[in-house]
Amino acid sequence: MHFSRTFRLGFTVLSVAAVSACSAGFKLSRYPTNERLFDAALGEYKKKKWDHAVTAFEKLTFDLPARDTLLPLAHWYLAKAHAGRNEHLLAAQAYNRLAESFATDSLADDAMFEAAREYQKMWRRPTLDAQYGEQALSAYQSLLGLYPDTDRKDEATKAIETLQEWFASKDFESGMYYFRRKAYDSAIIYFKDVVKNFPQTAKSKDAYLRLAASYDAIRYREDKQEVCATLFERYPSDKEVTLACGARPATVTQSPKPDSTVRRDSL
Repeated sequence: MHFSRTFRLGFTVLSVAAVSACSAGFKLSRYPTNERLFDAALGEYKKKKWDHAVTAFEKLTFDLPARDTLLPLAHWYLAKAHAGRNEHLLAAQAYNRLAESFATDSLADDAMFEAAREYQKMWRRPTLDAQYGEQALSAYQSLLGLYPDTDRKDEATKAIETLQEWFASKDFESGMYYFRRKAYDSAIIYFKDVVKNFPQTAKSKDAYLRLAASYDAIRYREDKQEVCATLFERYPSDKEVTLACGARPATVTQSPKPDSTVRRDSL
């Protein structure tokens, strides 16, 4: 449901009035122009007075004209002030508004990166609901797609790798839940997801090993052989692979086929 600008503006004014009434040191009424309010808000931000900064910058995002050069900055500092209060979702939303409304602004790629990072902060452990992790991954990927030359490229790429490790760990632990209960068919589904979707992660080898063990437990010998062949190929000298699959089969060398072509000079 989308609120009208008039309703949102009225709601913001009420919120601003409430906060101002509680603060003797910072009152919005003292700053009759947007420029003066921006300077005052920035001062509060630098002093880490997050409540004052949020109140002032939020008002500015409604009051500043659409083409005012201070407007992207107001969104930027509003997001950073929310982050200062550990309001990660509100910070991410504020960064997204900046990136969506000012896609050509020099802050747009930074805003997308920071939004992704705020989402990532909300996924605290791999075993928890991965909703915010998925939003973070999508935001990082969108950043690299829309701004391939961004200065945040290396940071975003590294963050994506970290998220993929977490996704792999989540699927692996789900597989282990069923594996420990000998529900091997369900376990196999999760282990396959790990090796298919996150082949470069640290959990990939563990998932292959558990796949081999699962197939062995339900006597799917051909499936186990296929998994072991992959393990031998990817980890040729690994002791865990040898323990799970046995000795690596000797490579069969085929003899060259005799030449069946008849030489003309033998006729």
